[in-house]
Amino acid sequence: MSLIASDQFRIVVGLGKSGMSLVRFLARQGLAFAVVDTRANPPELATLREQFPRVEVRCGELDVDYLCRASELLVSPGLAIATPALQAAAARGVKLSGDIDLFARYAKAPIVAITGSNAKSTVTTLVGEMAAAAGKKVAVGGNLGTPALDLLSDEVELYVLELSSFQLETTDQLNAEVATCLNISEDHMDRYASLAAYHLAKHRIFRGARQVVVNRDDALSRPLVADDLPCWWFGLGKPDFKRFGLLEENGEKHLGFRFDALLPVRELKIRGAHNQANALAALALGHAVGLPMAPMLETLKRFAGLPHRCQWVGERNGVSYYDDSKATNVGAALAAIEGLGADIAGKLVLLAGGDGKGADFSALAKPVAQFCRAVLLLGRDAERLAAALGDDVPLIRVQTLEEAVQRAAELARPGDAVLLSPACASLDMFKNFEERGRLFAQAVEALA
Repeated sequence: MSLIASDQFRIVVGLGKSGMSLVRFLARQGLAFAVVDTRANPPELATLREQFPRVEVRCGELDVDYLCRASELLVSPGLAIATPALQAAAARGVKLSGDIDLFARYAKAPIVAITGSNAKSTVTTLVGEMAAAAGKKVAVGGNLGTPALDLLSDEVELYVLELSSFQLETTDQLNAEVATCLNISEDHMDRYASLAAYHLAKHRIFRGARQVVVNRDDALSRPLVADDLPCWWFGLGKPDFKRFGLLEENGEKHLGFRFDALLPVRELKIRGAHNQANALAALALGHAVGLPMAPMLETLKRFAGLPHRCQWVGERNGVSYYDDSKATNVGAALAAIEGLGADIAGKLVLLAGGDGKGADFSALAKPVAQFCRAVLLLGRDAERLAAALGDDVPLIRVQTLEEAVQRAAELARPGDAVLLSPACASLDMFKNFEERGRLFAQAVEALA
């Protein structure tokens, strides 16, 4: 029996990647719906008209009266539910939902749900690969890769979802088998009125969760849940009964659980303390859903990291170059600077700047002073970054990424690392963070 009444009319709000997955899903279910988008020419409009020519589409300013014809608005993540037209419709009794809410109503297999300001793609991918290595029929997606609704299948034994705060705004009851918020730092302050509002959106992931995984090094990641709810912890301190952490054995640092050493840190291909935390988070999530330890550890030994996430791209004259273009917020850059800075013999030459999305850069000042030899600044918010970083290390303004790489190569010494970790979005200068990372790698390749 369908979990959604078939006599209701729905409107999909937003016709991007998630919106199109909603269209496909509703069409498969034989449900009545229409589509609206605030843009004159949304990204998937041509696809919709080709594949679903009978579906009504309205583009441009949202019409509240039209929205109120629906019993439910399925809002794409790109549009904030605080949008006045959506709020007006909600005030008149229309339900606001999203693709993840719909997914949760239909998913039959357990869900591992992962959010956080940083590292969620790495941890999501790791847990997916661990599950596959353990022989599970696993489906991985959400904010990463395949939209959640396109993953639905009776064959799936485990879903692993990366979820953004935007997706969680419209998620009322996810009912995940295990949920985690890996960390919280300022991000998307151009969408949220405060860090508290962003935090509340992230923590919707815990609604209905049967188990939780908590980062004990980040107090904001801890949910307000019942005391009897199973809770697993990870962090860079010593492990104990329900905690994954780091311990010393035979003079060497290991990933550990309870009081047992699991894997020497040197066997990880992903570098830096932040990636050790990511590995521990993935182990905790996998353990919570019953994955055996052996295939999880084998996965960690072969996992080389995701593109543009502290990815090693080359070495020139004794200097390593790392592409962390995915660091589009302060917290992500902070993790890379501290994690990589503590893991190399020399200093960092940092490339930073772009569209700061209204963030406060002041948290970067201390780690930059501690770990960096110099900072190359570019993009829209270069001067705001400069003001926040102070004068403990040389700050050099550049106009292009190619110029930044060239200057960094001149400044770096053997044993140093050049790190692209912008702490900013890329759209002021680039198509996306992937293009920024590719151009960085090309500039490194072009060095003499």
